[in-house]
Amino acid sequence: MDKAALLATVISQVKELKKDALESSKGFLIPVDADEVQVEPYDTGAGDGTISVRASVCCEYRSELLSDLREALDSLHLKMVKADIATLGNRVKNVFVFTSCKERSNDADADAFQLLASSVHQALSSVLDKASASPEYSPRTTLPSKRRRVSYFDTSSSSS
Repeated sequence: MDKAALLATVISQVKELKKDALESSKGFLIPVDADEVQVEPYDTGAGDGTISVRASVCCEYRSELLSDLREALDSLHLKMVKADIATLGNRVKNVFVFTSCKERSNDADADAFQLLASSVHQALSSVLDKASASPEYSPRTTLPSKRRRVSYFDTSSSSS
């Protein structure tokens, strides 16, 4: 077996193992490698006519992540029913269950859910976009933590 064939075999085995790991982790709260936002319908079993969604966001951990999530989600004025957080290495997955405060009617069910889901998705995506746009959170562009020297004396003027 030559090197190229061996490498191709190893790559296919790694892909198969990743697929198996993903399938076996379904139902468990485990962060994935890629940044993602998911919003889906959720049945709370309350039967009170409110619309519920399950939203998850998976990304790199950063110190301001929870406060950014709170700020983004508080602006939606939803009732948080449940929140779970899982970490694995430097990855974090946050899962939230929200209910809308408004009663739903049978004819506007799909429209109301679509509006709620898109609002939650947009809010969570803005948190991810904020982290990716900010150079201080990018590991490749981390600047050294040296302070810049500032001279308080004006060297251009001379005293006579």
